[in-house]
Amino acid sequence: MTEEAVVFINDEEKKVSELSDEQRYLHSQLLDLRNKEASLKFQLDQVAASMSVFQNAFMEASKEVAEEVLEKEKPKKEKRGN
Repeated sequence: MTEEAVVFINDEEKKVSELSDEQRYLHSQLLDLRNKEASLKFQLDQVAASMSVFQNAFMEASKEVAEEVLEKEKPKKEKRGN
């Protein structure tokens, strides 16, 4: 047996079936918005994690490029020194 949905209005429990049409509509809107909020937070967590991975990869790639440039410059400096 399923329990009937209830809401709390000013600390008073009301059955959703006892609400007016407008109240049920607004209640449905609130439920939908809560679900959307949870979904967006979930997606934002995924975006934040992905951003971290890409930032780390970018930093690593930048480090590799800098090391390559330094290696190319090294023989030039050694030639000048001789």
